[in-house]
Amino acid sequence: MILLLKFIMAHLIGDFFLQPQSWIEDKEIKKLSSPKLYLHIGIHFSLMFLIIWDISKWPLILIIGGAHFIIDALKLLIQKPKTKRLIFFIDQLLHLIIIVMVVYLFDSSEFNFQNLYNEQNLMLLLCILFLTLPTSIIMKTIFTKWNIEALTQDNESLKDAGKYIGILERILVFIFIIVGHWEAVGFLITAKSVFRFGDLKESKHRKLTEYILIGTLISFGIAVVVALIFQQLV
Repeated sequence: MILLLKFIMAHLIGDFFLQPQSWIEDKEIKKLSSPKLYLHIGIHFSLMFLIIWDISKWPLILIIGGAHFIIDALKLLIQKPKTKRLIFFIDQLLHLIIIVMVVYLFDSSEFNFQNLYNEQNLMLLLCILFLTLPTSIIMKTIFTKWNIEALTQDNESLKDAGKYIGILERILVFIFIIVGHWEAVGFLITAKSVFRFGDLKESKHRKLTEYILIGTLISFGIAVVVALIFQQLV
């Protein structure tokens, strides 16, 4: 896995640490005529040679670097303001897929999937998946008993922000428990309470207060139960 990790490291340094925002803006305006595009690709080639430090790996570096140029060029040509965010994630995913495929084809001994495909890892994946959308849907179903929209209609917030916050907090609680750091769960609850203080301090918001408290307790409770089940089964 060392070779794979080196290629990924070169990619991360080149795409995120050594690519200023001004370069990105220049590429978006000038597209394939932007000199920053070719400078960016040149930096990627240089990083791969420096980090790999093995001239015999030049075919891999050539393929990965060339694929990086093609992906970036296509990104600049098809990217629109409305699709910019989606294209960004597709772009990064394609870069990683190319790196994995090239390294695998060059030296399959770098990969040992049998070590990944075991009962513990499958259980871990199952628990994390359950704590995302399935739990969000379960909680949404529970709250259909009350008219939540009426409670939150005057409270401005980002679209689906509550759902994503809940998913992240459940995953964090799960991780904290399985690694044996219950105190971090307490810190997370405290931190959330502080941020929510503005929502809870007004007496006229009693119903909203109860909704937030119930949601927090259910969310944390489900994460705790899932983490305890995971610890008992593995």
